[in-house]
Amino acid sequence: MPLQALTLDLDDTLWPMAPTLRRAEALMQDWLRQHAPATVAAHDKAAWATLRRGVVADRPDWAHDLSALRRETIRRALLAAGDDPALATPAFDVFFEARQQVQLFDDVLPALARLAARWPIVALTNGNADVHRVPGLGQHFRGALSARELGLAKPAPAVFAAACRHAGAAPADTLHIGDDPALDIDGALAAGLQAAWVRRPELPDIGTPSGTAHHVVASLAELADRLGV
Repeated sequence: MPLQALTLDLDDTLWPMAPTLRRAEALMQDWLRQHAPATVAAHDKAAWATLRRGVVADRPDWAHDLSALRRETIRRALLAAGDDPALATPAFDVFFEARQQVQLFDDVLPALARLAARWPIVALTNGNADVHRVPGLGQHFRGALSARELGLAKPAPAVFAAACRHAGAAPADTLHIGDDPALDIDGALAAGLQAAWVRRPELPDIGTPSGTAHHVVASLAELADRLGV
């Protein structure tokens, strides 16, 4: 099939998400321990999870905005412990800065250089990572779209349509690359894109897509090989 552009997921496609989030959350907890010790003392991991579920239930309109959900969770934790809720913003800032400090899979930068030399690439993420804050990454992207910016999250067809417009290509001529069977692969196929499923063996198995991906690979480097670049 013709190929004129690529759209690309970030978390668990270009870097492992879990260790990044664990580190960011630990640094935020360290900051809170200094500035809001009562909040840390009053909330164990289960309590934070309960607060998060409450925010998700109360604010379905924020389902596409992970930053807003996390900031409000912090605010509620501060309030419940009697600390200043205004500390939610600087606490979130600590988390967000650490959230950008990712450890790329070894194949990513060389493979991206190969792919970007041939096609425009648009990052498409439901998360809050910023490709322009990761050293060496942003230069390979024509643009980057997030669920927060779009007001919608994958697998909504409008999300993929927006990415195709940004890349300057029709959906049928665009290949979406990602790790999530439902959000990335089935979402892209339903929106009329081609799909490449990156199944990295070092990550947990999270199921299989309902549809059939055009490519199934273990790394971005393998995909670049398949695409002949």
